[in-house]
Amino acid sequence: MRKVERSEILGLGEYEAIRPHFRQRIMEEKRHRRIAIGDHMTLIFENHDTMLLQVQEMLRTERITNEKAIRHELDTYNDVVPGAGELSATLMIEYVDPTLRREMATKLATLRRHVHLVIGNSAHTAEFRDLDGEEPDRLPSVNYLRFHVGHVAGALRAGPTLIRFDHPDYRAEAPLPQGVREAL
Repeated sequence: MRKVERSEILGLGEYEAIRPHFRQRIMEEKRHRRIAIGDHMTLIFENHDTMLLQVQEMLRTERITNEKAIRHELDTYNDVVPGAGELSATLMIEYVDPTLRREMATKLATLRRHVHLVIGNSAHTAEFRDLDGEEPDRLPSVNYLRFHVGHVAGALRAGPTLIRFDHPDYRAEAPLPQGVREAL
């Protein structure tokens, strides 16, 4: 999948003019790439367009116009765009109660070894992206994952595929609906 290129990035004024339509289009696309795993976790499979939205929104929110800072955002979010034989996703941990959220962030610190994409009989453990400033004894609320699926990527659309969490403090699995599999 191609990375987001600098030539695709609009200036703040240009982006503001197209933002409502662009966001609506990408949010609709994300709807077909989203899956809930249990009651407290959501996975969104990413692609070029979802990361283009992330870059544009970050530049808008932070009012970034400096070329070096724009390149930094591009580099950061392009790391999330999947490469050949890969799927990448954003995992959001969603506990409404702040006390429970803090407690679970600590309990789930080792979740990175317990997230699997199962395609037919083949299980692929997620590779979590390390973030600057991340605390090793706490799971952040937002995590970027990559699944190396290689030659079985084609089987994703053909048959049963699911996401499985087998952490002692969070066990859940969810089949990828046909619409999600087709979007990938």
